[in-house]
Amino acid sequence: MQIIHSLLDLQSSRITDRAALDMLRDSQNRIRSMGLIHQTLYQSKDFARVDFRHFLDTLVPTLVGSYGANPDRTSLSVEAEQVLLPINAAISCGLVVNELISNALKYAFPGERRGEIAVRLSADQTGRAVLSVTDNGIGLPENIDLSKTGTLGLQLITLLADQLSGEISVRRSDPTEFVLNFPIEP
Repeated sequence: MQIIHSLLDLQSSRITDRAALDMLRDSQNRIRSMGLIHQTLYQSKDFARVDFRHFLDTLVPTLVGSYGANPDRTSLSVEAEQVLLPINAAISCGLVVNELISNALKYAFPGERRGEIAVRLSADQTGRAVLSVTDNGIGLPENIDLSKTGTLGLQLITLLADQLSGEISVRRSDPTEFVLNFPIEP
């Protein structure tokens, strides 16, 4: 995966179109997220499960750096319990986190606006995981329908939630919050 990421990085130096460059960077971040899942798995003692808390602690700062977010303007926090996810669930969940944080970094705080992004992960007694990504930015416009959006990132969130047999709920503002609730075991 690192090789693919590096090849895309080399290709990006030839692209002058800002929209194309942004799409390429988004693809690189998706690849990086999948690579981090595998790295976390290989570093663990259990090759069937990923410590998703550890993954989040690594992914979040990486995304901030990738988007060049100013840490004086945008703060990120991770509050996560230790939740061990099967590899397929971890990849899907990791991509959801990648999309939600990327969207918040790109759109929630326009201009010089300051803000906070919080990622929370917990497991309940029934064997379900609850993942939330919250930001206090400008909010999600009412005219955006998650099930019919034209953006790849929001489409991926919906598709990945379905893959996880999960449900996603959205609060559009004050604060904006996406909550994904899904079974830990398929």
